[in-house]
Amino acid sequence: MTRTPLRVGLIGYGLAGSVFHAPLIAATGGLALDTVVTSNPERQKQARTEFPDVRVAAAPDELLGRAAELDLIVIASPNRTHVSLATAALKAGLPVVVDKPVAGTAAEARELAALAEERGLLLSVFQNRRWDNDFLTLRKLLAEGELGDVWRFESRFERWRPQTKGGWRESGDPAEIGGLLYDLGSHVVDQALVLFGPAAQVYAETDIRRQGAETDDDTFIALTHTSGVRSHLYVSATTAQLGPRFRVLGSRAGYVKYGLDPQEAALREGRRPGTAADWGTEAESLWGRVGAGSPPSGGESPLTGGGRPEPTLPGDYPAYYAAVTRALIDGGPNPVTAAEAAAALDVLEAARRSARDQVAVTL
Repeated sequence: MTRTPLRVGLIGYGLAGSVFHAPLIAATGGLALDTVVTSNPERQKQARTEFPDVRVAAAPDELLGRAAELDLIVIASPNRTHVSLATAALKAGLPVVVDKPVAGTAAEARELAALAEERGLLLSVFQNRRWDNDFLTLRKLLAEGELGDVWRFESRFERWRPQTKGGWRESGDPAEIGGLLYDLGSHVVDQALVLFGPAAQVYAETDIRRQGAETDDDTFIALTHTSGVRSHLYVSATTAQLGPRFRVLGSRAGYVKYGLDPQEAALREGRRPGTAADWGTEAESLWGRVGAGSPPSGGESPLTGGGRPEPTLPGDYPAYYAAVTRALIDGGPNPVTAAEAAAALDVLEAARRSARDQVAVTL
C-alpha cells in the first residue's frame, strides 16, 4: 500500500532553506515539500522556479494558520527566530525540525525539548555534519579499533574569507546569535561529543580579525572529555592555508584527512541527491591516511606518503530526513535530539565564558 507523503512546511529560503533543506526534503521518499515561507520576492520566485508545485507564504503565521494541512514544520530561518517559531509550531500540534543551533542557550533548548515531550511531538535538530563523508569514515575506524585508544582529536572547519559579507551571521548583536562559535562551532562541537562523549572542561579563544567584522571570525575550542580524550577544534574565516579537516591520534595509529565533504558544494551547484550514483563520493586522491611510524624512527606523515590510504565512505545528508520520516511514520529514533543539541550548547556557552574571562570552565 502506498502511503501519502508527509506534507512539509519550510520556514526560510536563504542559504539553509534553499541549499540544504528544500533539496533534501524533495529527495526524500515519504516527504513532500508543500509550502515555503519567505517574505523576499526574489526568494519566492526562486522557490516557485525550483519547485513548481510548491505553495509560497510570506509569513510563518500564514503557514501555522493551516497547521491541519501539514505534517512537519522545518525551521531554516535566522537563528534569533528558532525558539519562537519552534514553540509556535509545537503548540500548533506539529512535529518540528530546527536548523542548528536550535537555540541561543541550553536552557531554551531544554524548554523546547520539554514542550515537545509534553505534546508527544518530534523535535529534531539538523546536524547534517554527522553525515559528512570524513565523519562517517572516522566513526567506522573507531568502531573497528583501528586507532586504538584515542588520545587527541583535532577538527578544523576553516575557510579563507578575508572580506566580510554582512548579514545576520556576522552581526555583533547578541540577539542574532551570530559568529563562528555558534555557526561552525555547533558542527565541530556536536561531532566531538558524538565521537568521544561528554565534555568535563572547556577552554576557548575567540577573536575578531577582519576589518569591519563585528563578531568572532577566528575561534579555537579545547575540550577535555570525561573519557580522557582531548579535542582541539578550530573554526575560522581567516585561514589562508588550510589545515587537515581531521587529525586523530591514538595508541595504535593516527588518521589524517584533508578537504571538506563534497555535498555542500554539490548542493550549491544545483545537484540533487538521488540523481547520481556517486552522490557524496570523493576522488581517491582525497582519501585520508591511517598509520603509525616504526619506532624509534618516529610517526608517519601523509606529506611523505606515510600510512595507508583509507577509502572515504560516501557522505549521506539524505540519511537525516530519511530518519526523520521513519520517526514520524514508524516511530523510529529521532536522528538528533534536542537534548543532544542542548549538551552542545552547554559547551558553546562555556566556550563563550572561557574566551571572555580567559579561564577554563568546568562543566
